[in-house]
Amino acid sequence: MIVVLKNNVSPEEENAVVEEIKKLGYQPHVMHGVARTVIGAIGDEQSHRDLDVLNAWTQVESVTPIQKRHKLVSREAHPQNSTVNAGGVIVGGKKIQVMAGPCSVESEEQLMKTAHAVKAAGASMLRGGAFKPRTSPYEFQGLGEEGLKLLAKAREETGLPIVTELLSQDQAELVAEYSDMLQIGTRNAQNFQLIIAAAKTGKPVLLKRGMSMRIMEWLLAGEYVLANCNPNLLFCERGIRTFEDYTRNTLDLSAVAVVKAESHCPIVVDPSQGCGKASLVRSMCKGAVAVGADALLVEVHPNPTEAISDAAQQIDLEGFAALMDELAPIAESVGREI
Repeated sequence: MIVVLKNNVSPEEENAVVEEIKKLGYQPHVMHGVARTVIGAIGDEQSHRDLDVLNAWTQVESVTPIQKRHKLVSREAHPQNSTVNAGGVIVGGKKIQVMAGPCSVESEEQLMKTAHAVKAAGASMLRGGAFKPRTSPYEFQGLGEEGLKLLAKAREETGLPIVTELLSQDQAELVAEYSDMLQIGTRNAQNFQLIIAAAKTGKPVLLKRGMSMRIMEWLLAGEYVLANCNPNLLFCERGIRTFEDYTRNTLDLSAVAVVKAESHCPIVVDPSQGCGKASLVRSMCKGAVAVGADALLVEVHPNPTEAISDAAQQIDLEGFAALMDELAPIAESVGREI
């Protein structure tokens, strides 16, 4: 059930509704919008008392049942678009945020050079992998905590908030200590205990779509974040596995439109993983902006041919600067800005 409060309700009046929801046997999840406060009441409506009694409360505007399984991420729960604050960067507003940086943190020199370059070109966040999930156990697995420390140093020098991947429940607090946004990768998109651990850190969670995941499964995976009292969820389309092998994955830009229709949460597009070819990244970024993406996640390297991981899909510093210039008029044409 969704309980919508009236405008200008006081904190005391809001808290009274929350306590009543608990008394009736439900778990309340409070979502503050621009114009309204919405409270999701999660529980078995057949075994608990009827929430319709709240319609009589003066501070309550409406009580509505939610039919969809993804109750908290749905637009029924929260009709307005949500925004997420990651280290002072707001994702989901008019400005399309660009998260850029290397696939893997390889060295201090490589990371700092990239960080300063993407900052100068207009990027708003720095991405970089400290822990890397690799298909083969013999491939580079990342620098671990040393990589996290380098990312923190890059943030200190450039002011760019950090987004990096979390692989293990045991490392959730460690990674959260150094980063501003936790990425859950495609291989862990239905690792629900890991998603819960990420949510409980309180940091924004960037949930990538699983490589063979249906959109409904993706939305339900995101539900684990909001159901664990963390409203800071972002979905990330990064390509799915299809019969096509010309590209590494098939970037599903239609998923952006679907998620925008189904959910209030911001959606990010990763064109680097999405197509696996540096020559296609700029085109895919333009398409993502045109269809409504709230942010882009772009792999950038000073010398892509020398990259330890995913060399084929990383664009160089000059290419990234050119991309940022090319995106500005496209963003403007859809009422956004870069």
